[in-house]
Amino acid sequence: MADSEFNKDLNIPDMPGVTAISTQNERQAIYAELERRAQGQRLTPAQRRIAQCLIENSNEIGFLSSLELAKLANVSQPSVTRFATSLGFGGYLEMRRHLRSGLSVTEARSETLANRYQAAAQAEMHNLEELGKMLADESLIDSFGEALASSRPLAVLGLRASSGLAAQFSYFASKVHPDVRLLTGGGSINEDLLEQVKAAGGKTLLAFMMPLYPRETVRALEFAREIGISVALVADAGLADYSRWSDRLLQVPINTSLVFDSYSAPAVIVSVLLDAMCNHMKNEAERRLDHLDHSSRKRKVFTG
Repeated sequence: MADSEFNKDLNIPDMPGVTAISTQNERQAIYAELERRAQGQRLTPAQRRIAQCLIENSNEIGFLSSLELAKLANVSQPSVTRFATSLGFGGYLEMRRHLRSGLSVTEARSETLANRYQAAAQAEMHNLEELGKMLADESLIDSFGEALASSRPLAVLGLRASSGLAAQFSYFASKVHPDVRLLTGGGSINEDLLEQVKAAGGKTLLAFMMPLYPRETVRALEFAREIGISVALVADAGLADYSRWSDRLLQVPINTSLVFDSYSAPAVIVSVLLDAMCNHMKNEAERRLDHLDHSSRKRKVFTG
């Protein structure tokens, strides 16, 4: 699972001060641009090594020749050129110039930040801006909403780091959807539960897949598709190829600048998908919410 290891190498531990913040922001800026241009592509292992070297050597990116980058990544010089052209550049020099020019804004912004926690918050704001641009494609969100609303039951999967996102979606979805089945355990029990979902008429598995990815998650996605359940996948905006595990895919940016990743953008996606699902349930969602509100008031579930 080399793909799943890509994000964790971007952390810069124990480097206090403005210089460290600037370095981290440079890496994030290059990472964001590379993943944006690689969207929808399946990068080879050699191309992922090149991308990783560009990120790790952000300070010298304006001075590295294609041959020097090839040696760092342990690939051939033509591989570097092919990588640049696959991302839409005319060649390596154009890619180097473009990536370097995008760092000046990041460097200026970092000077106003006092510590790494402010830098992390700034990175999350940038992630939300990128998410806002992605949400311009309403048809993609609408297709997710339709698939989630029409699946009875609806399976929701999230293991380890992704379990919180899956639980959050399931908690609110169960207020409007008649049958939501949350899968947060590992091993073959997921296959048993997915078979039960299929036998009961379920058509869709909504899966959250944030790094690092457990083998059980991949196996569950593969098994769901084997038995005819469509996979709607929410994953990080990394350079891995997720298309082999999904029928619908949403890739959202996460912040990797602190010891543990943070998930502001994926949390927003949870609410977006809930709204899109409700749109396709029409009056049914409203009726169930009204009934739930009446019941909770009667039972005095909430204070105030």
